[in-house]
Amino acid sequence: DGSDALAPAFGERRPSAPPRSTANAMAAAGAPAVENAPGARRVTGDEVAKPFITEIQETTAKLAAEGRPKLVGFLANEDPAAAKYAEWTGRTFKRDGMNFELRQVEPEALEKALEDAGKDPSVHGIMIYYPVFGGRPSFHGGSHDDYLRDSVSLCKDVEGLCHYYRRTLYKNQRFVDAQQARKCVLPCTPLAVVKVLEHLGAYDDQHPVGDRMKGKTVTIVNRSEVVGRPLAAMLANDGAVVHSVDISSTYTFRRGRVEPVPETTTTENLVRESDVVVLGVPSESYKMDPSWVREGAIVVNVASHKNIDEAALLASRPGVRFVPQVGKVTIAMLERNLLRLHGNFKGCEQLIWDSASGHVVSDAGQCA
Repeated sequence: DGSDALAPAFGERRPSAPPRSTANAMAAAGAPAVENAPGARRVTGDEVAKPFITEIQETTAKLAAEGRPKLVGFLANEDPAAAKYAEWTGRTFKRDGMNFELRQVEPEALEKALEDAGKDPSVHGIMIYYPVFGGRPSFHGGSHDDYLRDSVSLCKDVEGLCHYYRRTLYKNQRFVDAQQARKCVLPCTPLAVVKVLEHLGAYDDQHPVGDRMKGKTVTIVNRSEVVGRPLAAMLANDGAVVHSVDISSTYTFRRGRVEPVPETTTTENLVRESDVVVLGVPSESYKMDPSWVREGAIVVNVASHKNIDEAALLASRPGVRFVPQVGKVTIAMLERNLLRLHGNFKGCEQLIWDSASGHVVSDAGQCA
């Protein structure tokens, strides 16, 4: 998913309006700066994250210092971006009154380190900074990174990527327990996108939970296993029609099923009919043509590179809301997931999984 080949595969067309750097140069030379179209605006991650940060800080403040949850992050690669993310996570947790510990380990020692943290009652959440082994196959089948994801205890999987939470997500099972008192955790970046859409009014709270995206059409570019695919399922489970575009295929997700699109359908066709466009191509060379985006749409960029020219988009498409980054919202969701795991499983010594219902209980029937 997400190689540089995505750009030509999607029929890249460069926007005709000047990019931000050109617009700034024009302004410096005395030419008028490019103005936003009526109603078009940039939406920052700070704006979306703010109420969640307040909620997290208030919740944490009610806990005794020794009872506050602890997240352990495992860094087993030399990726500077992963190290930066870990540093950012540590600062955020300190600000919000929670505990974060970064453990740097050799890749071959990571599985044992995960087992030890899983048994440690002082650790309430575990995350891994990927990639560790990349596409290297595992003895157990699939990639070794996939195996590591499934090695994290469901009680401590703050990223919501282990087999149990993948199963609950795709089956649209929203609670861990049969009594529906403990919510499942969801992958942080897809959940951040959902919160962005709720903030911007794409979700209609006049409908019941599970139908609040009914009538909405979404296009997601890049079907990765950690963002694009789970996000498509989450939005489809909330009632949307979701077009999932990847380098070699395009599918439409509807609640509980996936359908191929007609061979004559293009990405441009899908984007033009979409209320929401999510861009996640990890390539500087991929740029979507802003003229494809309909007026009043929401465009969310979750890639490390901007997959669309922001200045051209805001100057040419009235009413568009553009979210260039979701990183701060993602970390807020990471914190919320940790608090949820802490509330769901603190005090559980052993869990029993009912494979028929997909629910779990402790050996005592409930957690302390």
